[in-house]
Amino acid sequence: LSTLEVIAITSTDRRVIHHTTNHIEAPNWSPDGSCLHFKSAGRIFKIPATGGMPAPIPTGSQIRCNNDHGISPDGTQLVISDQSQPDNQSRIYVLPITGGTPRLVTEKAPSYWHGWSPDGQTLAYCAQREGDYDIYTIPVAGGVEQRLTRTPGLDDGPDYSPDGKFIYFNSERSSLMQIWRMRTDGSEQTQLTHDDYNNWFAHPSPDGRWLVFLSYEKDVKGHPENKDVTLRLMPVGGGPIRVLAKLFGGQGTINVPSWSPDSQRIAFVSYQLVYP
Repeated sequence: LSTLEVIAITSTDRRVIHHTTNHIEAPNWSPDGSCLHFKSAGRIFKIPATGGMPAPIPTGSQIRCNNDHGISPDGTQLVISDQSQPDNQSRIYVLPITGGTPRLVTEKAPSYWHGWSPDGQTLAYCAQREGDYDIYTIPVAGGVEQRLTRTPGLDDGPDYSPDGKFIYFNSERSSLMQIWRMRTDGSEQTQLTHDDYNNWFAHPSPDGRWLVFLSYEKDVKGHPENKDVTLRLMPVGGGPIRVLAKLFGGQGTINVPSWSPDSQRIAFVSYQLVYP
């Protein structure tokens, strides 16, 4: 069972938006606050933020979307990571927010989208090119990709600060997976969390005050599904980390940006295993 929920960062009150026997993942909140997008069975769906019936968004021949998708800052475009090509490798595409024929942005694969620059011009993503997975950027219009990280091990989950000056990401270069920050050209790579958790998918709030991220216990490798995980919140400049919610989830809970436009709430997915 999958439950699409919204949590208030001040009160930690949780509200169920959608509950289904289908497996759903990775909610995005539209910039105008009216709806949420999520992925299920290789397709992207849209649902009113107040709840209701999900509606599929047409994505042409790209019908094997993974959970790395998002919405442009102006709300007019959708970005997807899709594995429909014969090699089964993830590539990044852009299409109109209402659906349409996706336009390929990353020729090289695998590429997994995670961030859209506030000026709407650049995409940030995780990609494997020379053995390791690193952080890259590329113009939305297409072109030459730029590699930003070069350390051994996995760097993943890049998301832009609202002022466009920084990219937040997670890296295992210091042993456990931790949250890091760098300039958009890859300089000044700085570790922000130093604790005994594996921390993934940091997303800055639209007002630039907070980072929300997903924490696994330290013995968990990767970001698997069906684990006991914690949603945590910290000031962007560092400081005390606060637990927002403990839940059963992981992969698909908050892989991509899911803040409400007013920076007061976060959308996420929790799960429940049902045995026959």
